Amino acid sequence: MKKLICFLSAAILVLSMTACGNTPADNGNGLNTAVSGKLTMATNAAFPPYEYVEGGQVAGIDAEIAAAIAEKLNLELQIDDMEFDSITEAVKGGKADIGMAGMTVTPDRQEEVDFTVSYATGVQVVIVKEDSSITSVDELFAEGANHVIGVQRNTTGDIYTTDDIEKKGLGSIERYSKGADAIQALIAGKVDCVVIDNEPAKAFVNEVGGLKILETEYITEDYAAAMSKENKELYEAVNTALQELIADGTVQGIIDKYITAE
Repeated sequence: MKKLICFLSAAILVLSMTACGNTPADNGNGLNTAVSGKLTMATNAAFPPYEYVEGGQVAGIDAEIAAAIAEKLNLELQIDDMEFDSITEAVKGGKADIGMAGMTVTPDRQEEVDFTVSYATGVQVVIVKEDSSITSVDELFAEGANHVIGVQRNTTGDIYTTDDIEKKGLGSIERYSKGADAIQALIAGKVDCVVIDNEPAKAFVNEVGGLKILETEYITEDYAAAMSKENKELYEAVNTALQELIADGTVQGIIDKYITAE
């Protein structure tokens, strides 16, 4: 009798563990996710209006688009805030399902992860002090230029300025973990300018006096969600959901809430 009770208890335990495990059936839609029943988004919530912290929660364009994708897939959205340069590793390692942080599609990143269709266009701009001697982007590339440029580490601002300026001996790059840290360095006179996306740039300039954005743009780029190359079923599901949200105007409606036409 004791052996029978032990056997039944073990069987019940196994069934319980199977029911709670992270298997495709757990989500009810055949999808494997980092956390059963959830779509986990890795981000760096210091990039307004795409992602930022408000009332203790991550808000912004990317957060709302991810929530709409999760709803379509019958999943609950979970957002994990981390350093920007940790996002790709989180996605590759299966700790996150998608990476959304105003991420630009670049050849180097495409070697590490897959990208969904683009859902927004970004513009890299240059922030300087109002009394700066730098009046255009072209001056950063001029012969004999030797400016110190602040960027957020591993962003496209970092990638572009490294290739265009640092490697050509036209200046040096100071890399910071957050865009706000680069702005503080600019205010303190530690860097001559900051290269960053236009939307957070406008937010920083509005919050901090004595700064301005140069009229000429550095470069334009496409934003997309980064996903693991190993989970093709989830990639197809997310990409299809995103395409549908773009087609029915949901994505543009979200963007218009945060970015007004000028």
